[in-house]
Amino acid sequence: MILWKIFLAFFIPGILGYGGGPASIPLIENEVVGHYHWMTVSEFSNILAFGNALPGPIATKMAGYIGYEVAGIPGALVALFATIAPSLILLIALLKLLERFKDSPKVKWLTLLIRPIIVVMLGMMAYNFFATSLQSSGWLPLILIAAASFVLMQRFRIHPAFVIAGALAIGAIFMG
Repeated sequence: MILWKIFLAFFIPGILGYGGGPASIPLIENEVVGHYHWMTVSEFSNILAFGNALPGPIATKMAGYIGYEVAGIPGALVALFATIAPSLILLIALLKLLERFKDSPKVKWLTLLIRPIIVVMLGMMAYNFFATSLQSSGWLPLILIAAASFVLMQRFRIHPAFVIAGALAIGAIFMG
């Protein structure tokens, strides 16, 4: 029963919180503090401050932490799923709508216009990651990790997820 309550506590703000995580925070507080009394306003404020200090979407970080505090790992998983479920449902519905109109000249034109924008956004993201890693660790580790990643993926056909995990481990061990 507690997992169902956790699901509702995060699913309802996800549906009603138009505008993303920051818009959902008061709704989450209402559910967690006001409705279910899982924590106090002070505890919620501390979680909010901690969540804001970490990178990534605030609502999912808070959901994972609060779900874990209330019901352990199953609670964290349910809270995370409930937080992303409204967006997931909407995405599936929009994909079905797009599939329905995929042959429309307007949709094809829109798709052609979106592709360059996505390329530019991905390029900017890669540049920002490059600049940040260069600033924090210098040229040598950056070049070594990039070269090793290239060789592992191209020559040995190692899956990128394993290469990323290895790069994170190296960063944690040698640069952290």
